[in-house]
Amino acid sequence: MEIVAYGVLSDEEPLLREAFDTAFAGRHDLRCLGLFLDRDTVPTAHGHEVVLSSVNDTLDAGVLRALAEGGTRMIAQRSTGYNNIDLGAAEDVGLSVARVSFYSPYSVAEFAWTLALAVNRRIVRAAHRTREFDFRLDGLMGRDLRGRTAGVVGTGKIGAAFTRIAHGFGMRLLGWDLVENPECLALGMEYVPRERLFAEADLVSLHVPLLPDTHHLVDAEALALMKDDAVLVNSSRGGLVDTDALLETLRAGRLTGVGLDVYEEEAGVFFLDKSLEVMTDERLARLMTFSNVLVTSHQAYFTRDAVGQIARTTVANIEDHFAGRTGGNTLVGPGRTR
Repeated sequence: MEIVAYGVLSDEEPLLREAFDTAFAGRHDLRCLGLFLDRDTVPTAHGHEVVLSSVNDTLDAGVLRALAEGGTRMIAQRSTGYNNIDLGAAEDVGLSVARVSFYSPYSVAEFAWTLALAVNRRIVRAAHRTREFDFRLDGLMGRDLRGRTAGVVGTGKIGAAFTRIAHGFGMRLLGWDLVENPECLALGMEYVPRERLFAEADLVSLHVPLLPDTHHLVDAEALALMKDDAVLVNSSRGGLVDTDALLETLRAGRLTGVGLDVYEEEAGVFFLDKSLEVMTDERLARLMTFSNVLVTSHQAYFTRDAVGQIARTTVANIEDHFAGRTGGNTLVGPGRTR
């Protein structure tokens, strides 16, 4: 049987093939495609029982219906997030769906800190200057983090890893989550209402999933509460931040730095080469004009350790499908139709 994977990156493919070959040893073939799965490309999945999707694929009701009609029975999402999949529609048409519920939290936590340190110490501006042999320090002054306050929004596995690093810097720790993490409490974290966290933190880092209740969690009201010299980092999901409100805040000269590895309208932009095209997303283009804003293209998870773990878990999900099993990664079980 041939299994098809969409949105496969060049650095990801060897790790995916290694996991695939180890598990299936020639029993199944893997076809890796760089294109994303959407209404225009869904005919390429015709006849494939198992489809491996990426977070930037568009798996709405129409695409899912077309997949089911073409013979697909299982979607294996190669990520933790699944907000791009209409799970109700998948259940309606009898598609099973699984995700990768866990991979190295250190990859994202360490990258969130990379963004925080880069904007705090003006690393990108400094690097551009020195490449032009301009070695002045004007405009490059940062701040010590020791003794300042880190606000961690979401203290699951990734948030806890971020908290441990903050503790190592000697920062005061504030947290917000529905459930308090004992590991974070042991490090001295104080759980506080969201409004107090935004008001008191010198650094706010987002580590919650994108759900209806967390959409635009960082809105105009939250940004107004933040200190004028605070740093905001989002390495979770773009929809957590109201981009229009953030642009207004930046235009007002507020916030020392913003590090964004995700963007709410990133689909169709991130992971693609747009360097020879006109950037039609005016909000993204405007974000890029601020010297205190650093945008990266959803790469926080992108380490050999994390991607290898994602590949192995995805293969395990496929094995569960063939065996008729469900598990902790199952979002929609096999054969469940309304």
